[in-house]
Amino acid sequence: MTLLESQPMRRGALIIVEGLDRAGKSSQCELLRDQLLTKGHAVEYIRFPDRTTPIGKLIDSYLRNASHQDDHSIHLLFSANRWELAKHIQDTVANGTTVIVDRYSYSGAVYSAAKANPTLSLEWAWQPEVGLPRPDICLFLSISPEEAAKRGGFGAERYENETMQSRVRQLFGTLLDRQRDDVCVIDAGRTVDEVSEEIVDVAVKCISRLDAIGPLRALGPLEITH
Repeated sequence: MTLLESQPMRRGALIIVEGLDRAGKSSQCELLRDQLLTKGHAVEYIRFPDRTTPIGKLIDSYLRNASHQDDHSIHLLFSANRWELAKHIQDTVANGTTVIVDRYSYSGAVYSAAKANPTLSLEWAWQPEVGLPRPDICLFLSISPEEAAKRGGFGAERYENETMQSRVRQLFGTLLDRQRDDVCVIDAGRTVDEVSEEIVDVAVKCISRLDAIGPLRALGPLEITH
């Protein structure tokens, strides 16, 4: 056996991109994917909700206001949509490919809790996420609801209104504060190139320290001090 053959395969990173609607997440995910590819990394880009699956099609109908769901039911569908791809994410990362995910458990929990349903707290919303692959880094694109509302296409889907987005921003702060070691806040109010440059820098540094992080971890319970 050669020295090269005896070395275990180095895993990829799990990089999550989160933020308010119209913060530029999808564009930045695509730019990050392209930049990492040019640097020689194997990369896969996943976007949640995955609207191509049976569960995803139900979610798509709901988001387009073409159907209605109980708050708890739709939340569990969003979570199930992530669980549909959990093993694929684990296997892909283990095989040396970095996975970039546009929206993840953080969005799932805060958007449901932001509805202010008294029986759907942030803690309740987080429970179905426990056990899903935990990101090595969560990049939160920070932008004010007012600035987001000025961007093209705002208001096309159910959650895109300023009242909802303000609640979402507040809850993101609460949730991400509990995940501080894995979070990097990015000022998304700058130019696309400026934001992309910082994101790529953070992602490359994350990939470089994977050996120190160890195997891909799992999301744990949420502890919030009231």
